[in-house]
Amino acid sequence: MTFSNLSNDIFWKSTNDYHITDSVDAAMNNPYELKTIEYYLYLKNWIDAVQWHFEDIIRDPNIDPVEALTLKRRIDKSNQDRTDLVELIDSYFLDQYKDVIVQDHATINTESPAWAIDRLSILALKIYHMEREVERTDVTPEHHEQCEKKLAILLEQKKDLSTAIDQLLGDIQEGKKYMKVYKQMKMYNDPALNPVLYAKK
Repeated sequence: MTFSNLSNDIFWKSTNDYHITDSVDAAMNNPYELKTIEYYLYLKNWIDAVQWHFEDIIRDPNIDPVEALTLKRRIDKSNQDRTDLVELIDSYFLDQYKDVIVQDHATINTESPAWAIDRLSILALKIYHMEREVERTDVTPEHHEQCEKKLAILLEQKKDLSTAIDQLLGDIQEGKKYMKVYKQMKMYNDPALNPVLYAKK
């Protein structure tokens, strides 16, 4: 099984598992062994699914401002968890390919494998929700047609991105490409780097 197939299967399972309760407060029941790559892929998509729905909720024009601020804090934490997990998945790849002899003319990719896989996780959510739109019976024929076209594009994008990920991993394994992991170094969450936070000390 290719890594993209593994990822897509796990992302789809996680997405469907989340929507059993469809609650941002639901407990995650990760079925995979702790600290395996499968466990981290499932966790990655679960975080994305929760954040997807955070973003829906906070756009409610009638949301209470106090609730909105609380939710914004949860979104910030979710963003940091997502970034940390992507970097952890990249560390997995670095370990996998640490003994590869890099060819003299090897090139680096514009993004690391895990950040490409991050986009694959988001695509699973987009496809799930677009499918729900296509299934709706309370919409106009025009809306239905537009959603069908969008779904077809998303499915094509999933196929292309999956192929690109597997090609990238293959090239890294063969030494044709090499990877580096640049920590995101987000400044707004760091009390030592955000001037609003360190000014209050």
